Amino acid sequence: MRSKKLNLGGAAAFLFLLCAGLCLAARVEAQDANLQATVNQSRYLIGPGDVLDIRIYNRPLLSRDSVRVDERGMIRMPLVNEIKAQCRTESSLADAVSKSYLEYLNNPNVEVFVKDYQSKPVMVLGAVRTPGRFQLQRSVTLTEIISLAGGLSETAGGRTQITHSASRPVCEETATAPGETVEFYDIVDLLKADKNGGQIPFVQPGDTINVLEADKAFIVGNVLKPSVIPLKETVTISQAVAIAGGTLADTRTDHVRILRQPTPGGPKSEIIVDLKAINRREAEDTILQSNDIIEVPTSTGRRILRGIVGGLTPGLSRVAVRAIP
Repeated sequence: MRSKKLNLGGAAAFLFLLCAGLCLAARVEAQDANLQATVNQSRYLIGPGDVLDIRIYNRPLLSRDSVRVDERGMIRMPLVNEIKAQCRTESSLADAVSKSYLEYLNNPNVEVFVKDYQSKPVMVLGAVRTPGRFQLQRSVTLTEIISLAGGLSETAGGRTQITHSASRPVCEETATAPGETVEFYDIVDLLKADKNGGQIPFVQPGDTINVLEADKAFIVGNVLKPSVIPLKETVTISQAVAIAGGTLADTRTDHVRILRQPTPGGPKSEIIVDLKAINRREAEDTILQSNDIIEVPTSTGRRILRGIVGGLTPGLSRVAVRAIP
């Protein structure tokens, strides 16, 4: 009986070790696949518009400087036909050139260098500090290209839009020519993934990255600093008044207006807010929406009274004061 228990325990241990080994092998295979994907992403693939220097060892008459890849992805070299350069690395193109000259040369030694990168433009627009056009020379992630554009500006919202060009080159043999596509990414999610080593999308040649600006509300009227209020997060009307420096004297705080138009060209609505009631916690602090206009009014009666008192004060100060004996 005891020997049977030992046999069962040994079998269980064997199964456990087998499962652990399989899981470890699967994890290593996945890591190798991720590493290979990273290596493939880091290799620059030549494309139309790139300018190349091509050196054939000990053959200066056949070597060429500043060879531009044409719009078909081809280059021309002396004595040989056109050679496809598009979607090849420097080393693979060097091998192709070397094979093309085997008819004329014995084991030609060829080197290829990209002199000017022109085939992989990326445009960064919107709420970044230094928008502009970039030429990719290696694989670049979305967060990295935003950083290269100076980082997010103060008006940046929470999303980034990427438009993939329909004319971007396709190097995979089984891939078909893509149409124009648009993707959206949450900036907070991207920053978390960047910090924690998560997966971040790579920028593709021909992409247009637009960092969308935050929604805005506007506050005008009897406040210290009429302002544009970025709605990066939830903002209430009392917070908006505080951002604008607070109200000035003679403000009618019980009749603040919010003009709201939910959709462009749609109907407008008016919301009357009592700031005094909000401060006393007797009314709800209204949450602002995109394109809200907050109008802080002035109390006409108070202003007239203040003007009368202000006009009388200088005259009263000039009246002679006599002591009564």
